[in-house]
Amino acid sequence: MNAYVSEQDVLIDVLRVFCGPDGGHGNALGVVREGSAVPGEAARQELARQLGFSETVFVDDPERGTVDIYTPGVRLPFAGHPLVGTAWLLDLDVLELPVGDVLARQDGEFTWITARSEWVPPRTLRQYASAAEVDALAVPEPGEWVYAWGWQDEAAGRVRARAFPGRGDGIEEDEATGAAALLLTQSLGRALNITQGAGSQLLTAPGPDGEIELGGRVSLNPAVPRHC
Repeated sequence: MNAYVSEQDVLIDVLRVFCGPDGGHGNALGVVREGSAVPGEAARQELARQLGFSETVFVDDPERGTVDIYTPGVRLPFAGHPLVGTAWLLDLDVLELPVGDVLARQDGEFTWITARSEWVPPRTLRQYASAAEVDALAVPEPGEWVYAWGWQDEAAGRVRARAFPGRGDGIEEDEATGAAALLLTQSLGRALNITQGAGSQLLTAPGPDGEIELGGRVSLNPAVPRHC
């Protein structure tokens, strides 16, 4: 589904990234295919604030995969769900970011990217004794980016997780967070099958030389067009 925002009629593709096995849930993402239509960091930050998604991506060069990522309040050098979504939408093999090139591939219903955990902005990984304890958590006060997790089935690598960005920008809980999944995978040193938020699914797999693959399903958001 596409949405037009502002009087400039900037076209936004709205996706859901890391959908569950039934195709539901996933984290909302806005993708501005024509990044040149919104020049300058201040204008992009304002549009991301208006949209209110966890992240909004501006594509500056679709052939090279050059992208620029914003939350409602800050610009990010790297984020997982925007890259998985943009790779799926534009059928890209490489995404170009300030931190380095991110490889992407399609495998059936899953879109995968290969990245490095050191590209991820700081997050606190906080383990709980059970998935039930994670489910029962209240949203903490702003101030610390917390990725709360517990084992659903440790032998099978199944994890229950919730993410609390703590930025005070209106995103109290992130439905699906690829960057934090990379950090957890690096910390545990094993492939993971993560259920996050209300029912999103993220898959990870460590690779050679510190690289980690991150994969999930992507779909078009069925929401109606909006004007901001």
